[in-house]
Amino acid sequence: MFKMSGRVAVLGFAAMCVSSLAAAEQPPSTGLGEAWPATTDVSQNPHYHVYLFVRDGIRYFQVNELNGTVDAAVAAVNGTILPLPIGRTADQVKVVRTGTPSAQNANGASPSQTVYRDAATTITTTPLANGTSQVAVAETCTDPDRCSG
Repeated sequence: MFKMSGRVAVLGFAAMCVSSLAAAEQPPSTGLGEAWPATTDVSQNPHYHVYLFVRDGIRYFQVNELNGTVDAAVAAVNGTILPLPIGRTADQVKVVRTGTPSAQNANGASPSQTVYRDAATTITTTPLANGTSQVAVAETCTDPDRCSG
């Protein structure tokens, strides 16, 4: 049998913990498009779920309704936002080129709700008359080297 000293066991356990913590801090690179992806909900609004994925320096955001229905997804990299063909309202995603998304939809009817905001990106949703929501995304970072991936 292999016999391990106490010091080696402690060091091995510490290394596993550190690598687990490092892995836990990184957003996953898979699961985009799933109703309940295996990642943390980063939404700042109790009426929506927002999931963040990172792969090859590109950040992917997915907005889900409370029941898990995928509304929309976008990719964000170096100051550019690309709507993805994912979700029930993918064709209604609004990309705001500067600043933050408007507080009202085009008709001025329903105020938008911020569902996610960080130093680089702001995502809002605006309820529409047909029961869906329009997702608006703005890249708010002025230094793409600092805010990408």
